[in-house]
Amino acid sequence: MAEITASMVKSLRETSGAGMLDCKKALVETNGNMEEAIDWLRKKGLASAAKKAGRIAAEGLVSVCVEGNAGAVVEVNSETDFVAKNEIFQNYVENAAKAALAVKGDLDALKSYVCPETGKEMGTILTDMIAKIGENMNLRRAAYLGVDNGVICSYIHNSVRSNLGKIGVLVAVEGTADKAKMQELGKHIAMHIAATNPIAMTIAEVPASAVEHEKSIFSEQALASGKPANIVEKMVEGRIRKYYEEVVLEEQAYIMDPDKKVKNVVADFAKENNTEIKLGGFVCFKLGEGLQKKEEDFAAEVAAQLGKSA
Repeated sequence: MAEITASMVKSLRETSGAGMLDCKKALVETNGNMEEAIDWLRKKGLASAAKKAGRIAAEGLVSVCVEGNAGAVVEVNSETDFVAKNEIFQNYVENAAKAALAVKGDLDALKSYVCPETGKEMGTILTDMIAKIGENMNLRRAAYLGVDNGVICSYIHNSVRSNLGKIGVLVAVEGTADKAKMQELGKHIAMHIAATNPIAMTIAEVPASAVEHEKSIFSEQALASGKPANIVEKMVEGRIRKYYEEVVLEEQAYIMDPDKKVKNVVADFAKENNTEIKLGGFVCFKLGEGLQKKEEDFAAEVAAQLGKSA
């Protein structure tokens, strides 16, 4: 039997929003498995339908670079926000985004890409910074987006510079309408994505495994209500439709006009401009998403230092 620690209970409580005792019981029932514990809570109706995944748990910066009909986004992590405010670090992240554009988002190629400004590989520059600043850093991920006809739009949230911040979004708008108008549409949709964090563009693109996982959760919840099987089936179908409205970009209520779905906003734009328009894809990087930051007990650290000097 795995040991259930206070920190595990605290982490599950923050992630699920459930009570402390329920979180402890969930961890006991699942032998300390965090993912299974979240599902256990959801099946009991003790946690929200969508776990608070991807908490921002690491420092650093996200950067975007757009040129012509292509764009790239990168995430570079550091241990502290202090380093993220360092101009040398910020310049590196900006250069990493430019390099990512040149190599079309290939992370391995990015690390070996020779920066024109320094004549050194991006991976080597990072190693040099680690040695100089004395803090671990990581060129974590990169992505690329391009279109044949249309525009690539970008948005940076919590920006420290025009193309550096905590959240970076790229959106491809395909069509032949006025590019300035398409840029405006794309910028607004990129802002929407930063706020809602969809996992797919269309219903068809939602991973089958994710849908089946949600169905299993909803089925157990519905069965627990004691309803007949045919009613349970309809309840699950309704919950899945709601799930799509939460995680699929086209199905989401548009944050600037909640009475419309995103797909309706795009259709209205196409009609107003008498041309065909579609969203060709999107990328959203949220700083630290999926990472866990080491928790430090400052009081214990000070006490330890005092003990050493006594």
